[in-house]
Amino acid sequence: MEILDELLHRPVSPSGAGMVLTHGAGANCRSALVVAVAEMVAALGVTVLRYDLPFRQKRPFGPPHPSGALGDQAGLRAAVEALRTLVSGPVYLGGHSYGGRQATMLAASAPGLVDGLLLLSYPLHPPAKPESLRTAHFPTLSTRAAFVHGDKDDFGSPEEMRAALALIAGETHLQIVPGAGHDLRKGKVDVGPSLNWLLGQATLENQ
Repeated sequence: MEILDELLHRPVSPSGAGMVLTHGAGANCRSALVVAVAEMVAALGVTVLRYDLPFRQKRPFGPPHPSGALGDQAGLRAAVEALRTLVSGPVYLGGHSYGGRQATMLAASAPGLVDGLLLLSYPLHPPAKPESLRTAHFPTLSTRAAFVHGDKDDFGSPEEMRAALALIAGETHLQIVPGAGHDLRKGKVDVGPSLNWLLGQATLENQ
């Protein structure tokens, strides 16, 4: 499929910045959460590309296979590079759950690829398996990263998230959403604090 297609949100007053935004393991880029966050980001003047990961492009349903992780990361890299041809400013990368995890792994392996990360419900560990942490790459992650996490998320408690973020080499921001689970109320939350921190005053002043 074409990477740049109808899922591109072009703001009325563009700031020059761009963001690639992707989905979780059980969804696609048309999920309510991804659409809602994309609209919030576009409202700040940022051009947003909602992107289906390669595993989802191959089949409309079903979870990703671990063997496909590098392919999903390659897809994200291609989406970032495609978006850079349309915008003149910084480019960010964001994702929900599995998509966010792949974004962090890509950024850890390719410092400087993007200017910041927006991680929605990072899947710190499988539900009821707190010993199976997905943080091996955190010490090499130097990209600025904003995490939005519900305090009812079975994939990691606020306390577990704070401990995990201390492992990250780069600057981080954690926004806890009271009463929200892993789906972040399907986008009915205000991620403004995280966007303000991530995008920076320079981007927002252009609005």
